Amino acid sequence: MIEPCRRPTDARYGENPNRLGHYFQYQVILKPSPENAQDIYLNSLTALGIDLSKHDVRFVEDNWEIKKKSPIPIIADIHFDYRLAISCLKNGVDGLRLNPGNIGGVERVRKVVELAKKMKTPIRIGVNGGSLEKKLEGDKSLSVSEKMVKSAMAHIKILEELDFDLIKVSLKSSDVKSTINAYRLIYPLIPYPLHLGVTEAGTYKGGVIKSAIGIGALLSEGIGDTIRVSLTESPLEEVRVGWEILKALKLRERGVNFISCPTCGRCQIDLITLAKQVEERFSRIEEPITIATMGCAVNGPNEARHADYGIAGGISEGCIFKKGELIKKVPQDALLLELEGIILTDTANG
Repeated sequence: MIEPCRRPTDARYGENPNRLGHYFQYQVILKPSPENAQDIYLNSLTALGIDLSKHDVRFVEDNWEIKKKSPIPIIADIHFDYRLAISCLKNGVDGLRLNPGNIGGVERVRKVVELAKKMKTPIRIGVNGGSLEKKLEGDKSLSVSEKMVKSAMAHIKILEELDFDLIKVSLKSSDVKSTINAYRLIYPLIPYPLHLGVTEAGTYKGGVIKSAIGIGALLSEGIGDTIRVSLTESPLEEVRVGWEILKALKLRERGVNFISCPTCGRCQIDLITLAKQVEERFSRIEEPITIATMGCAVNGPNEARHADYGIAGGISEGCIFKKGELIKKVPQDALLLELEGIILTDTANG
């Protein structure tokens, strides 16, 4: 059984009594958007099932003034100018992310850490394989994974020497294998929480696969405390993909787990369209149930007998089943409506 990672320190952002060891923390990048972006995002995240009383939702924004408007924890993602980090701390942000590769040297980091210590503000050391320190980039004896770990360890040492331990660490690369290897290397070396993600994963189609493999592989090994899916897409899609990764590993269970067969010679219906209709119709159900959409009644109910509910199509009529047991046969065009009625009745009755 896959268990959530539980590091001895927390260092998450903002106060939330539900968080430690129970709920994965989501990171949402606040992308270019209208003035009421925060309200739009919060309402959308709620619709996706993010419980703001339980989940730590953090907006990452380079304009620290937004903290004054935010009812939820804010983390400032700082690059190049350490003075921005200091300004953000003074304006009350709940956390910082610093990129060791471009923040500008030990003394600048030291100034930020000293203030963060006074403010008791967590810092994530966010190493990026594409923007390592120049001295590391030129080292041909090390792999990208080893370079990222070396960079992180050097900056962890700086923070520890300043008696600062509200630390989180991320080691992200656009290369999935390098990302996985880096986290595996650093995991036994430090006690701090690890933030997972494959950076610059790309557009939806390829980015989902890269993120699922990179984040999923590590979570399946018990590595990782917080996650972010990085896509050239709406932040809402990033959250959806994150949910699906956690659901697939049964680390979080909410909403419907949709399964469907790949079709075969026995299939005599448009299963692709039907499966999409099932997913669209039942996507807002919050109970953790499994719904199967199968191509034929010959083998479908048996193959999907573990599903809570299922439908199997036929030329003129299909069947509805629960846990592999046939409930009723109905005309093909009435399958969805009949299934919906059964599920709504069951969920209403608890």
